[in-house]
Parts: sequence; structure tokens; C-alpha cells
Amino acid sequence: MKKTVAVCIATAALHAHAATTASEPTISTDAAVQIANAALAACRADNQKTSVTVVDHAGRIKVQLRDDGAAPHTMEHSFRKAYTALSYKMPSADYGKRAAEAKGIAIGPQLLPNITTAAGGVPITVDSKVVGAVGVSGTPGSAGGGEHDGKCAQAGITKALAQ
Repeated sequence: MKKTVAVCIATAALHAHAATTASEPTISTDAAVQIANAALAACRADNQKTSVTVVDHAGRIKVQLRDDGAAPHTMEHSFRKAYTALSYKMPSADYGKRAAEAKGIAIGPQLLPNITTAAGGVPITVDSKVVGAVGVSGTPGSAGGGEHDGKCAQAGITKALAQ
């Protein structure tokens, strides 16, 4: 009788534990460093001075780099681009296009902290799951478009995931 009660209590504890925890795939520190370095190298190849931020699956900063000569605001802007790409699971440029069409109450998400409509943020996807995002800021673009920022971010992901 005592063994049966103990087994029931242990089983109940396992079910309760499983219901109160979650496991989510996220980017490793090593992969984040590789992506940030590769994105920075891609921008440097075009003589651009940028900042790069890689965030994990929950929007926490894993790596931030500010190149010599990059403007001070680029650190914050690279984070916001990565955060936006992660939040909406799409490049920040695509979110920016969608936001440009928003009217009235639909503009609400644009007012959230850390959201930007500028290009340069790209989600990092592994096995169809978004595990993080990278944001690049600092290349010249028309009206802050940052299309080249997005190319550097994607180059960083492509190079790091190919290894």
C-alpha cells in the first residue's frame, strides 16, 4: 500500500512539474558571437561603420558590438531592429512596410517600447523556429531605410549557420 501511494505522489509531482515549465529553443552564445562578427565583417567589407546586436528567443541581448567610428545611436537602434524582427518573426523592414499602412488604432504596436519600423533586423530561424534575431544599424540609407543594414544582418546569419 505504501509503494502505491508513493508512486501516485511521484507521478502527480511529475505531471505538475511538466505543466509549470517550458523549454524553448534559443540561440547559443557561440552562435550569437559568430553571427555578430560575420554581420560586422560584411558591413566592414563595404567600408561601413555599424553596430550589431543579437538577441535570444526572449529578446534578451546575447551580443552587442559597436565598430570603431560607428555613431553612438547605432547601438540602441541595432537592438530595436533585432527586437522588432524577433517580436514579429519577420524582418524589421517587412514590419515597417506593414506599419506604414496602419491607420488609427492600428498604429498601437508602433508605440510599444523597442519597436522600430526601420530595416536592418532579421529573425534567426533554425528548423522553422525563431531562436533569436540580429539587428544592424549604421549604414547610410534613404530616410533611415537601412536596407544595407539588413543585408549585413542576413550575411551574418548565412555565414554562421553554414559553419
